[in-house]
Amino acid sequence: MWVARRVLSSVVQRTQYASRCGLFRRPQHGSLPELEPRYLQCTCCWRSRVPVAGSETLSATLSSTSEREEEDLSRSLDACYTYEQRDSILQLLNNATPSELAGVKLLRGRKSLNIVEYRTKNGPFKTLESVVNVPLLKHKSAVIVFNSILNPVKKERKVRIQLAKFIRPEVDRSWLEEASSIVSIVCGTNKIAWAHVDRGMIVLDWQELECPNFLRGTYMVSAYLNDVSSVVSLLPSADFYIIEKSSISVQNTALFPIMAHMRTVEAMLFSLLEPRNSPPEANIPPRVLNMMRTAVGRHFGLMVGESRTSGAQAVRQLMTESVTQKLPRINFPQEMLVKYRNSFQMGSRRGGEELCDAMLQAVAFYELLSESSS
Repeated sequence: MWVARRVLSSVVQRTQYASRCGLFRRPQHGSLPELEPRYLQCTCCWRSRVPVAGSETLSATLSSTSEREEEDLSRSLDACYTYEQRDSILQLLNNATPSELAGVKLLRGRKSLNIVEYRTKNGPFKTLESVVNVPLLKHKSAVIVFNSILNPVKKERKVRIQLAKFIRPEVDRSWLEEASSIVSIVCGTNKIAWAHVDRGMIVLDWQELECPNFLRGTYMVSAYLNDVSSVVSLLPSADFYIIEKSSISVQNTALFPIMAHMRTVEAMLFSLLEPRNSPPEANIPPRVLNMMRTAVGRHFGLMVGESRTSGAQAVRQLMTESVTQKLPRINFPQEMLVKYRNSFQMGSRRGGEELCDAMLQAVAFYELLSESSS
């Protein structure tokens, strides 16, 4: 009898404990579903059995919850946009080329190629959620891409080079526009070249002169002056003389002699071509101007980093267009084409870089002036 009462008492206690335990209650709305009870047997007392959830049930429940959360997150991507917006986004992603996709924010480089490869392999995108399956495009990145497609950044058209940036000293633009002709002058290490071009882009003169005293032996100011004066005596009359401003870096000490040579010749040309000193109130424009060498290089696409490459190919192209096109960029007289037709071939020593640079500077001057005026 005592044993029976003891067994019944134990059963009642376990039932009461179980009724208080949340594991056996019906779950509230939004909570985890009812879990299967398991027990851990205590080694100290046969009564102490603690109910726990089975590990398989818990893992399955958490996994299903995570999947539902991911599914809800995926659905929210399409829900963030209207039908018209989704159609616009999918239209671009399904039809744009890699170069067109690269114009969208975050789609430069490998991401644009991944989109093309994915749609080629799996077909066009049907929903916005499917875009996150593309490698390197997760949820946050996809949202930025979608917003960039809907609201593209408008790039303002930039004039390649402003007038004030390629001419020194600064002069009123109206003075430059009224010029009927210019002489473009470029100094080299052993010669000076010039090109005389009028407003109609016709070449009137184009030649160079050797300067035997340049960078030879001991520097002599009088010897330099003789060479530069010989060039000035041959220059034709023009409204403006445009002298190339070299871009030698002052950081390279090995080029100090070259830089000193260029600055000396430049100063002498300024002095000989415009000796008068007009008062500022006279409102007379200067006849001698500097044009930046790098500005001409950028205009013709000759820059590699901060260095400028040869302009021989660009000049050959201009000469060819003068013969083959009805409206070329610049017109060369027939006798000039015959004279220089073989001067700028690869490896040829009959011409020189100074001749090329003088012509390119004249063309760039007029074209950049026209762009700045428009």
